Amino acid sequence: MKKLILVVVAASMLVAACAVTPNSASVYNTRQAQGAQTVRMGVVDSVRNVTIDKGSSGVGTIAGGALGGIAAGSNIGKGSGALAAGIVGALVGGAAGNQIESSIANRPGLEITVRLDNGELLAITQDADELFRVGERVRVLSSGRTTRVTH
Repeated sequence: MKKLILVVVAASMLVAACAVTPNSASVYNTRQAQGAQTVRMGVVDSVRNVTIDKGSSGVGTIAGGALGGIAAGSNIGKGSGALAAGIVGALVGGAAGNQIESSIANRPGLEITVRLDNGELLAITQDADELFRVGERVRVLSSGRTTRVTH
């Protein structure tokens, strides 16, 4: 049983190491969102739907791997058969746990491009909790690292 638990933990760590952070132009992590440093008035030039990616802590992968390994290892076969089932269960459980954590961590966002009064274009990414239309007059509010587009 101790071997099975060690194998499950090792397999879970392996699956966690394989998790890939999205690198799409339509996915932003929390630190990338709202990253301008000016306060100005402007007009909305374009609005694009994006996904804001909170990032993965690895907890879903590890928890899923542990549960999958224990469930499969203790219910299938005896001896080395249980060990093999535990490894497969840990890999499948880890992958499922990673997917579940990723789907919970992502949230809808907007990339709002504003043409400032001086003609400069500024793009701000924020939660999709307000409706913006092209041509609409808006305020760009910044405080430290946080920038928001508001009406």
